[in-house]
Amino acid sequence: MTSSNKNKPKTANAPTNIGFVSTRFAGTDGVSLETLKWSNLLSTMNCECFCFAGESDWPADRRYIVPEAHFESPEIQALNGDLFGDGIRTHETSVEAQRLKNHLKEHLNKFIKQFDIHILIAENALSIPMNIPLGLAITEIIAETAIPTIAHHHDFSWERSRFAVGAAADYLRAAFPPTFSSVHHVVINSFGSQQLALRTGVASITLIPNVMDFENPPQNDGSADEIRNVLGIADDEIFLLQPTRIVPRKRIEQAIDLTRRLGLKAALVVTHSAGDEGMDYKHFLENYAQAMKVRLIFAEQHFDYQRRVGEHGNKIYSLADAYQAADMVTYPSTVEGFGNAFLETVYYQRPIVMSTYEIFKTDIEPKGFEVVSFDEYVTDKTVEKVRQLLHDPEQVKQITAENYELGRKYYSYHQLMEQLKPLIHSLVGHP
Repeated sequence: MTSSNKNKPKTANAPTNIGFVSTRFAGTDGVSLETLKWSNLLSTMNCECFCFAGESDWPADRRYIVPEAHFESPEIQALNGDLFGDGIRTHETSVEAQRLKNHLKEHLNKFIKQFDIHILIAENALSIPMNIPLGLAITEIIAETAIPTIAHHHDFSWERSRFAVGAAADYLRAAFPPTFSSVHHVVINSFGSQQLALRTGVASITLIPNVMDFENPPQNDGSADEIRNVLGIADDEIFLLQPTRIVPRKRIEQAIDLTRRLGLKAALVVTHSAGDEGMDYKHFLENYAQAMKVRLIFAEQHFDYQRRVGEHGNKIYSLADAYQAADMVTYPSTVEGFGNAFLETVYYQRPIVMSTYEIFKTDIEPKGFEVVSFDEYVTDKTVEKVRQLLHDPEQVKQITAENYELGRKYYSYHQLMEQLKPLIHSLVGHP
């Protein structure tokens, strides 16, 4: 691409073409889910949305797939192995990073031309260095074209210990994130806003928290009632739901400990998969649950964001079904960018037992949500409060109803719409 998109204005009535870019837009991870919400709302604002990624479950005519854009591609995995862990990288790694950057840049330019993209929205691709060549490619395209860009940051490299030591400092300064005037930065929490300004000096920062469709309460058509049978959970068994990926910062061992100490017939169900950070943590949880005599069910094969039919004709349930089937949600994370599982629990009106991670303390808790909380570890008081709620459905009904109204007030689609409209208008001149 040789000229700026600013030189190709669109007419007032023509749709604004939005190009979302990330490593993947598929499955139940927070970035994929939140991007889907943004694209659905933008589609009601005279925008056409398309995506570029290494993996995507978007419609075929709305996506552009390049395998090397995925953080799990063999090329990127090999690159990361040399870029992080010590302070020296090989010459071959530097050459490979540039080769992959040029390869991805070529395809990004084709994507922009093919779909006549007016605005790029980089979903975490300029935030956390899971795929450094992709971040470098996006950055160079912005530098060469000044295409209006929203850098939507869910996590930053300085928030993850695995990126603290490495030989990629020059790449991180250049692209994670870049600081061009054509880039408008969006963060999902106040701490991210403060740190981004402090570390980069950028002034154009908007805080947009994650949202749910609180204007339209969830409906249960009966599918949720099938889940206990599918997972082998008896009617007299407590269904505890851990709706997160299997990575160490989710501290699922705390949920196992809680389940054991309840002293009730109970099963702990994990809906998401492992693999983003290796399989060692999953193996640890299997061994820990066995030692604690806790029934732990890894059920990722049964769930996706939306219902669908599996490869063998089996029914895949939605995350909504999982929430509506559960008696209580466990969420013992130590670090979260915002906390999608918390917001989903509020939306599906379930009680939650959770750790008070930093963003919850600063951005969410002051709004008045009622949860069963703990700090570093599950206490006797925590266990007793959970046990009490499990035996008091009327109190649960009252708490979850009040939480839902707070969710509607602060984290609704309406709130997101009110922030997206002026943001898009500022980038293209009209919504």
